Amino acid sequence: MKITAVKVFPVNIAGRSQLNIKIETNTGVYGWGASGLTGRELAVIGTIDHYRPLLVGKDPRQIGAIWQDLYRGQYFEGGRVLTAAISAIDIALYDLKGKALGVPVYELLGGKQRDFIECFASLKFSSKEELIDRAKILIKAGWRMLRLAPAEYVEGKYSSVFEPRESITKIAEWITALRKEVGSEPTIGIDYHHRLSVPETVSFIQRMPVGTLDFIEEPIRDESPEVYQELRKMVDVPFAIGEEFASKWQFLPYIEKNITQFARIDVCNVGGITESMKVASMAEAHYIDLLPHNPLGPICTAATIHVAAACPNFTWLEELHTPIDNPGLDDINYYPLQPQLEGNKYKVSDTLGLGIEFNEELAIREGFTPIETPRLKRKDGSFTNW
Repeated sequence: MKITAVKVFPVNIAGRSQLNIKIETNTGVYGWGASGLTGRELAVIGTIDHYRPLLVGKDPRQIGAIWQDLYRGQYFEGGRVLTAAISAIDIALYDLKGKALGVPVYELLGGKQRDFIECFASLKFSSKEELIDRAKILIKAGWRMLRLAPAEYVEGKYSSVFEPRESITKIAEWITALRKEVGSEPTIGIDYHHRLSVPETVSFIQRMPVGTLDFIEEPIRDESPEVYQELRKMVDVPFAIGEEFASKWQFLPYIEKNITQFARIDVCNVGGITESMKVASMAEAHYIDLLPHNPLGPICTAATIHVAAACPNFTWLEELHTPIDNPGLDDINYYPLQPQLEGNKYKVSDTLGLGIEFNEELAIREGFTPIETPRLKRKDGSFTNW
């Protein structure tokens, strides 16, 4: 079996960008993969153009060897653009190999350890009333874990205004009210999307009673593990970190120094299924659970489901399609075969490979327009993180 083609399919779905790839072989067996570096699809496509001559003619079943060649085969190793491309290729190779062997991908990872994958709801809100109302709808529908995504900042035509101190004052009050409304049973976390500084994060946590939050996700930027380690000493709420990490090496200090309590691994950015399983093992050795990042399309969801099925230290999978939000209703046009959400769970199915199909003809017909990440600015006009 030899690789004969590596094709790219960037698409716009529900206002978002997705980059899917297809790896074909001389036997007719093919595999689907996806990159998670949303907003920079053209850069990833450029990387795949570099990798294509290295892949054509190779045996696609030698996944580990191909991963090493792609990662280490240039002088400048790693980086988010390269690993996003490697992720898409790696996932496609697993899909292909599973189909070739007649097994689901999780069988290539040691078999499944659970029958279903429970999800958490990503709950976006812009007011206290909206937060409480939406949370109650989700809890009533059986969602046991809510990850809050505040969007209270002032919307503008080309950018939005965000002031951290104003935000933490409001959000701390609103979440305290939410906890009183829903009680102690639901797990509640918040994603501040690295918009805060160290003192702002400490102030935010101190404004709420103990037990209000079960975790806080990436309150500050992640470039410095040492700064995060100092922040870890100042707050008593677990951290969820890692959705931007592009290798096991980026995860290493956060795991070894027990900085994070949840590993927010992104299978489509970290280096694919190959690298995800290594991060999962490192995390398991330090009693850290996986809380996978999953805001993109069905291929990323499918790949993450197989990793989650095979790992003992999995908790919840991020899910955008909930009773309060369903941004991918038109996914079915592009993905006639994809994992099906049942309530707040995905059943671990025995479909061969990833259990996914993509409509490449539709993708070619519809075309693609790059979409930029939203911008946030402070009132004085200076840039701040979105």
